[in-house]
Amino acid sequence: MKDSRFAVAALAALTAFAFMRPLEAAGADAEKAIYPADKVARGRYIVTTSGCNDCHTPWKMGAAGPEPDMSRMLSGHPEKMELSVLPSPPEPWVMTAAATNTAWSGPWGVSFTANLTPDPETGLGKWSLRNFRDTIRTGRHMGRGRPILPPMPIPMYKHFTDADLEAIYAYLRTIPPVRNRVPEPLPPRQ
Repeated sequence: MKDSRFAVAALAALTAFAFMRPLEAAGADAEKAIYPADKVARGRYIVTTSGCNDCHTPWKMGAAGPEPDMSRMLSGHPEKMELSVLPSPPEPWVMTAAATNTAWSGPWGVSFTANLTPDPETGLGKWSLRNFRDTIRTGRHMGRGRPILPPMPIPMYKHFTDADLEAIYAYLRTIPPVRNRVPEPLPPRQ
């Protein structure tokens, strides 16, 4: 009996190892296989209804006015868009936004919306679920770095449940990666 349990355990371990290597190589397709469809669908629902595209997808001028450019869905502030002067809005206004709705200027300086796609070099591709969850919970980059700046609604989003954050993360792992290096935030004007 003891030998048969060992054989079953060894077979299970070898089977798991054999399936892990193709999944690692498959990238985003592997993520689709790892997360159940209902979890990915829940994440898509939360991302869509929580306004993530409002800031993280660059806007363009459409036939009916400004609209999200879904060909760059959730890719953050366009890396090639240079901003000339840090605008300082007159009172009682607090902040201004770039035409793409991806850069915001206010008393904190200038913040640029992050690339949420699974691109491994410029997006969340190398982030773990823990990195993602810690960022939202603490309001700090990767849970320990620089503060996440306005207009990111961390005071509200930090109340997502762990299941909600895992669903959001699962969905973000399945969207098309977009190579787009977002600039670092700029300090406040002196």
